[in-house]
Amino acid sequence: MRTTTKRRLLIGAGTLSTALGIIGIFVPILPTTPFLLLAAACYMRSSERFYQWLISNRIFGAYLRNYIEGRGMPTRIKILTILLLWLTIGLSITFGVQNIVVRIVLICIAVGVTAHISLIKKRKVEDI
Repeated sequence: MRTTTKRRLLIGAGTLSTALGIIGIFVPILPTTPFLLLAAACYMRSSERFYQWLISNRIFGAYLRNYIEGRGMPTRIKILTILLLWLTIGLSITFGVQNIVVRIVLICIAVGVTAHISLIKKRKVEDI
């Protein structure tokens, strides 16, 4: 595969992953972090400018850098994230989904995400 084609495909995949990650901020079923990490990996291999934009973004850049560098997450943010996760999953199960299998899948996703967030290293807010 030619270098130009590979670069364009990686930029496209990074852009799609960034979009899905941003949507995932608002839709609890879409995982934000994996999509943003995938976008960072794609951009790192194809465009230094896009990579720098992503990791220095004022909205999620610090979050992404902290995750990549393994610096952890403040306890207050962990609690807020888990509460919002369960609130949106609970509302989806109660008002948006009738199928029992889908409800079980949503609960399993919520349990998995809760476990993942709980296992992230705790960090003091001052360390940001």
